Amino acid sequence: MRILMPILAAWLLAPAAATAAPRTLAARGVWAAFDHGRHCEAVARSELDALKNRPQARLGFRFDRAGPRGGELAARLSRVPRPGSSVILKIDGRPFLLAARGDWAWSRGPAQDAAIIAAARLAGSLRIEARDAAGRRFVDRYLLDGAPTAIDAAAAACALAK
Repeated sequence: MRILMPILAAWLLAPAAATAAPRTLAARGVWAAFDHGRHCEAVARSELDALKNRPQARLGFRFDRAGPRGGELAARLSRVPRPGSSVILKIDGRPFLLAARGDWAWSRGPAQDAAIIAAARLAGSLRIEARDAAGRRFVDRYLLDGAPTAIDAAAAACALAK
């Protein structure tokens, strides 16, 4: 049950864009894959629970049925980064600069999507680092146990329907 709670919480925190309940494609470790109709995603929540009055940090890889991109990383951050500051995703020390707006950050394009997914397949964890409005560094940490299974399930489900 402890493993399923992060998966369930991650699904509950998914963006409200989907109108119908998503179909579960896979769940393993702390990751799950869902089919939302127009897109599929592999998703997990951060290792730490959100502080009171703060959003729960979550991370997902989105695959669109109709779009050219597959595997775009999107992360809801635990805090809003300071405007103009860098938001860095690190996988086993390998840095990836993310694009950010408000408390969300995204990968910067298909080549970076592929590199992040390839790195995530081989690592045990990743983290996203930034500085908040007061200049304090914050880190959202994620386990990658089950990520390859969830990513593959989301990618396959959306590829089949193209």
